[in-house]
Amino acid sequence: MSSEEGIGGGLAGRSAGPLDEVDRAIIAALLRDGRISVRALAEHVHISRANAYARLSRLTDEGVITGFTIELAPHKAGLGTSAYVSVTIEQNAWRAVSAGLQDIPYVEHFAMVGGDYDVLVLVRAPDNAALRHVVLERIQDVPGVRATRTWLVFDEARGRGADWGKETR
Repeated sequence: MSSEEGIGGGLAGRSAGPLDEVDRAIIAALLRDGRISVRALAEHVHISRANAYARLSRLTDEGVITGFTIELAPHKAGLGTSAYVSVTIEQNAWRAVSAGLQDIPYVEHFAMVGGDYDVLVLVRAPDNAALRHVVLERIQDVPGVRATRTWLVFDEARGRGADWGKETR
């Protein structure tokens, strides 16, 4: 991945190609229910099954849809401690840090950010002892990491996100 590529392979900070009304309706339906059958998806967005298959293939091939997954309730799945960890890294160390973070258990998501810190990491661990191990012994051992700061998550909720049923400009 080049230093300009973001998650999913696109250029960070740049929009993908234009999506039409049907593409946005497909995305909205899949975000509501990723297990929807192609037949039901086609009926929902009022297109043929063949067109739905073709559009899904195109959206996947172009990297607009990067995968299909489930949403997990971390606490109910045994991950009772969540924290955001801000990481300060050495200049030009993003590639090494990114590679190192990908191999650490309980690191759910991370992003290079602008501001006072360089990287923001979401860690979901079974307990405080596991979180401590992840931060102090795994993240801080990644080559290029200079410092970390940890914020415990006491509660969380999902935001609305983009309205895929309408044009998103």
